[in-house]
Amino acid sequence: MVAEKLLEILKQDGVVAIATLGEDGPHMVNTWNSYIRVTADGHLLIPAGYMQKTEANVAFNPEVLITVGSSKVQGLHGPGAGFLIRGKAAFLTSGEEYDLMKAKFSWLRAAFVVTPDTVTQTW
Repeated sequence: MVAEKLLEILKQDGVVAIATLGEDGPHMVNTWNSYIRVTADGHLLIPAGYMQKTEANVAFNPEVLITVGSSKVQGLHGPGAGFLIRGKAAFLTSGEEYDLMKAKFSWLRAAFVVTPDTVTQTW
């Protein structure tokens, strides 16, 4: 189950940072809070327009770190809330999750699917 506070953050404007680790070291890419969809079983679906380096890294090592936050959501210590998500990722170019994302983001080339292992509120 995904925390209600995280769902509240995803409704706000904000930048999401995604970190992967490949053969040649770490890599970061960004997307927007509003692009992320959460499935009933708690997977995060993120449209991938480019993200070729991220995809190569996930093929090498599927573990990802994602940070998401918003200054507009009440956090643990006042205004502003954020989460650190650790999980495993995959890129899909067909199937139900891909079709769902393609219907919302016509420009995507793949659906970046993250299965969270831990979701921790950090602020």
